[in-house]
Amino acid sequence: MNWFIDTISTSIGKKLLMAVTGLGFCMFLLIHMIGNLTLYGGKDLFMAYVEHLHALSPLILAAEIGLVFFACVHVATGLILFLENRRARPVGYAVKKNAGGRTFGSATMPYTGFIILCFLILHLINFRFIEQTPDAIFQAVSGTLSDVSFKIIYIAAVFVVALHVRHGFWSLFQTLGANHLKYMPMIQAIGIAFALLALAGFGLIPIVIGFIA
Repeated sequence: MNWFIDTISTSIGKKLLMAVTGLGFCMFLLIHMIGNLTLYGGKDLFMAYVEHLHALSPLILAAEIGLVFFACVHVATGLILFLENRRARPVGYAVKKNAGGRTFGSATMPYTGFIILCFLILHLINFRFIEQTPDAIFQAVSGTLSDVSFKIIYIAAVFVVALHVRHGFWSLFQTLGANHLKYMPMIQAIGIAFALLALAGFGLIPIVIGFIA
C-alpha cells in the first residue's frame, strides 16, 4: 500500500490517476450515448431500453457507485494538479505559445471540466433523481429537452464535453505510455472521431426530441 501512496503523491502518479479515471469516463460516455440513441427509435424503443436497465439494477447500482468514486478521484486529482501548476507558475507568460503541443483544448481542460461537473449535477437532478419508471423517465427527457432554454444549455454542454474529450482522449493514452510516433497520430484521430461522435450523438437529441413519439 505504501508504494501506491508514494506513487500517487507524485505528479506522474496523479496524472496516471487522471488517465485511468478519464478512460473510465470515456467508456461510460460511449455506453451512455449508445443507450440514448434508442430515443431516435421512438418512445417505445427508449422505454424498452429503460426497462432493460431496471432488470440489471444490481449491476447498474454497482456501476453508479464506481462512477461516483471515479468522479471524486478525477475531480480531486485534477484540482490538485491545477493548484500545483498555479503555484509553480503564479504569473502567466508574457507571450503565450503553442509549444509542446499546447492547444486551446489542453489550456482550458480545468475550466471545461468544471463546466461538465456543473452540467452533470444538473443532469442528475433532471433525469436521475426522479421517479425511475420508464414512462416517467421518458416524460422527463422529452419535457425537459423540449424547453428552449434547456436545449441551449444542453447543446452548449455537449460542445464543452466534446472539447474536453478531444484533448483528454489522446492525452490519457500519452500518460499511459502510448506516446509513440507510430501510434499517436492514430490515437489523436480516434480522439477527434470520438469527440465528434459524442457531439452528434448527444447534441442532436434536443433538436429531434419534438419529433419522437
